[in-house]
Amino acid sequence: MTTATIAEMEARYRWFRDLDAEHRSWITLVAQTGIDGFVTWFADPDPAAPTGSDVFGSAPRELARRISLAQTVELVKTTIEVVETQIDEVMPKADRPVLHAAIVQYSREVAFAAAEVYARAAELRGAWDARLEALVVDAVVRGDTDETVLSRASALGWRSPAAIVVVVGRSPEGDGSQTLEAIRHNAAIGRVDMLGSIQGDRMIVILGGDGLHSETSTLGLVGSLASFFGPGPVVVGPVVAHLMEAGGSTREALSGYRAAVAWPEAPRPVSTHDLLPERALAGDGHARRALARELYDPLLAAGGGLLETLISFLDQGSSVEAAARALFVHPNTVRYRLRRIHEVSGYSPTDPRDAYALRLALTLGRLLSKPEPAKAAPRPTPIDARAVV
Repeated sequence: MTTATIAEMEARYRWFRDLDAEHRSWITLVAQTGIDGFVTWFADPDPAAPTGSDVFGSAPRELARRISLAQTVELVKTTIEVVETQIDEVMPKADRPVLHAAIVQYSREVAFAAAEVYARAAELRGAWDARLEALVVDAVVRGDTDETVLSRASALGWRSPAAIVVVVGRSPEGDGSQTLEAIRHNAAIGRVDMLGSIQGDRMIVILGGDGLHSETSTLGLVGSLASFFGPGPVVVGPVVAHLMEAGGSTREALSGYRAAVAWPEAPRPVSTHDLLPERALAGDGHARRALARELYDPLLAAGGGLLETLISFLDQGSSVEAAARALFVHPNTVRYRLRRIHEVSGYSPTDPRDAYALRLALTLGRLLSKPEPAKAAPRPTPIDARAVV
């Protein structure tokens, strides 16, 4: 029966013909073990419930990686058909119904055993993938991304998209692995790659996709995933172009996550750029330099009295008329300069939140500006005594 089964497999399936001699021998052993097990079980005068675990126990674990579950089903199905054909040829007609019923019962147990083997293999692969993903995310957090990390990410399905962001939030209650799978499913619907890991009380998610170039689209996507995070802020780092550069986005996202407690009214999710004032006050040097270089320096370089108008406007309690009197200009001039400040810096002095950032940028810009070197006092000209005489 084993020889007939292998011959039928070779005649039916090309994948079987393409196997090397070693894997063909293992499949032959599995088929022979299954047939011998059925004969032994059926010959027992008082047979217990048949078990199919011994059928696949004779094959190495690597066989489950080489032979798919669908191919294993084809193997079991072909073996049953060959055995039934052999029974119809050699057994009396009166004994055939009993044997067919026994084959159905035994093959059911073999099918359950095959499902168990592949389910266990899938669990092992899932656990290994989770550990590998955690290692990749940890390397990104530490800023230690190299070609090895990229190779591991590729093995997890990372396709190296052109736009990448890092999202940090509180880890959810319950099974974190199920939450990560739910995020992965929703990200896949949006054609976005995802890597994630839970590190203590925080969850870090790396997203990559061509639709993440703009801050609006990024916050929109993360907003659809924010419910999977635990309570508290969900902070989105800046967009970077490569996984090797994701360490910078992670650093800013973690800085924003630590500083977000100072802005309880922050939107969810919130970008690290919107948290620049809190990050600067929390001791983030990158945020301090960003406020000084991106807000103070452009206003200083623009001229036109913009910096003086901003200072006066803020000092006068955000009153246009009071600022105009202090500057000896018309109120419409102040309004024009306020619009120019918004155009140059991206922050509106009339918005309380933006005014807060601008006030802090003024202070930091002055502190971080290089002081002009003091001019040396001129050396006195030596007096010629003969000229005095």
